Amino acid sequence: MDLACGGGRHSLYLAELGYSVIAVDQDISKIDSIASERITAEQWDLELQTWPLEGRQFEGIVVTNYLYRPHLDQLPQMLSPGGVLIYETFAQGNEAFGKPSNPNFLLKTGELLALAASHSLKIIAYEDIYQASPKPAMLQRICALKAV
Repeated sequence: MDLACGGGRHSLYLAELGYSVIAVDQDISKIDSIASERITAEQWDLELQTWPLEGRQFEGIVVTNYLYRPHLDQLPQMLSPGGVLIYETFAQGNEAFGKPSNPNFLLKTGELLALAASHSLKIIAYEDIYQASPKPAMLQRICALKAV
């Protein structure tokens, strides 16, 4: 699943690698135009009080440039055994470089590590970094596996 997929660049990449992808976003107008045999667009408001994807399971979940903490703990629960979570978004310190600057949209130091630990995910890779290009930003990213 490509969560908060925007224009679907990750969905396209995964589909080109041969994966079937559920591309989820509040606005699927951009992704709907690239929907194919391998990409299914689903329109959901991901910030409702009730999690709209309750009970669904995925072999992989990709999230980039999106953070809504009230449902963050849902993601590891949605992974099938052996499933992978790839998550990257802006981190504290990004306010020095522009938007997002609201702390509600910036990961706290070690927040993705804590998420993985609280759900017993095995961390494959993790970074909490300054990125100069394509534009200056503070980012946090993780790749983690759910036990089989």
